[in-house]
Amino acid sequence: MEANDVIYPRVAGIDVSKRDAKVCVRVPSKRRNTFRSIVTTWGSTVPEILELKAYLEREHLQLVVMESTSDYWKPFFYLLEDTVPVQLVNARQAKNLPGRKTDVSDAAWLAKTASWGMLAPSFVPPPPVRELRDLTRARSTLTHYRASVLQRLEKYLENTGTKLSAVVSDLNGVSSKLILHALANGERDPKVLAALAKGRLKNKAKELEQALTGLRFTGHDAFMVAFHLDELDAQDARLAALDAQITEAFAPFRPEIELLSTIPGVKELTAQVIIAETGADMAAFPTAAQLAAWAGVAPGNNESAGRHKPAATRKGNTYLKGGLGTAALNIAKQKDNFLSARYKRIANRRGKPRAIVATEHTIITAVWNMLANGVCYDEPPIRRYTQANADRTRQHALNELHQLGYQVTLTQAA
Repeated sequence: MEANDVIYPRVAGIDVSKRDAKVCVRVPSKRRNTFRSIVTTWGSTVPEILELKAYLEREHLQLVVMESTSDYWKPFFYLLEDTVPVQLVNARQAKNLPGRKTDVSDAAWLAKTASWGMLAPSFVPPPPVRELRDLTRARSTLTHYRASVLQRLEKYLENTGTKLSAVVSDLNGVSSKLILHALANGERDPKVLAALAKGRLKNKAKELEQALTGLRFTGHDAFMVAFHLDELDAQDARLAALDAQITEAFAPFRPEIELLSTIPGVKELTAQVIIAETGADMAAFPTAAQLAAWAGVAPGNNESAGRHKPAATRKGNTYLKGGLGTAALNIAKQKDNFLSARYKRIANRRGKPRAIVATEHTIITAVWNMLANGVCYDEPPIRRYTQANADRTRQHALNELHQLGYQVTLTQAA
């Protein structure tokens, strides 16, 4: 790079760690087409960050960049963003040369590459959207923890010979909890336990009795089952309180939630995750392709010597990708809509995992168009592929019949 290639003459690079941060300020020197770099160390406490903020303001910098190191960047970024032109950059893009990696050299490298305009800023949502993210991500964490408690309960029941999970579909259901609480309180009669079933589970009384006969259930087992049930009740109460707070926080985004819920497979919880992760403002993502790449549902590029090699999808926003995956799995179970027909078409040719990713890509593309243009979801006709490619569809059906050993002659219908 030449001095004439510099886009931002006055920049700073910040290498953040848990206890401190190395700051390299790169500004023009007195000699023409040369620059001087000053590296300083600042603590990570709020008073020290505020001193750093005043120092950067005095330098009249055009750009300040920092790596997204764990969560350590957040106090620096949040305190600087009001008055300092700070940008968060992906550590993978700002990687220093191997064999020369120190905190000081990392800060200097950040400043140098930033001055050339080589670093793309990461998306950092505004404070109101960050609050939505905190809520939806906390719900995701609690949901996963609750599922792990259920798994531990099921495994423990297997130790005692209790095959309740082979009969009921949900150990956290009403009937299951009544039976498990009765077991924990000392009841061992299979008929009495099976009689506690509610609703449609009453039709499985015989299976329940068989699953609850001959148990090796001791006082220790009763304590452990009661312990897991109490843990489930506590998690359910926490989730209920969190859901109430989420409903209140998402009230201003009710129109967007209802709009996104018109996409097949996208339910209210998934719509909330999409809004919390993207901010519902597509100004940060100029195109749908950029949003898909940021979400991690776009294929990577791996080309060498004119040959395109297989490339996995890029790493993206974990929470958004998880929400899109839930929606894609819901679509895979549906019928009679365009997305489910497209999923089945791709799954038959390339397998279910690729079909899931392709469906996620289609969903996020629709999300971008809906939020960017304020339009409703317009589903293509379900027979779009067969109508547009009638010859290919016909030949595909003939090939399948030939593989099964049939000789077929086609006659055009009237």
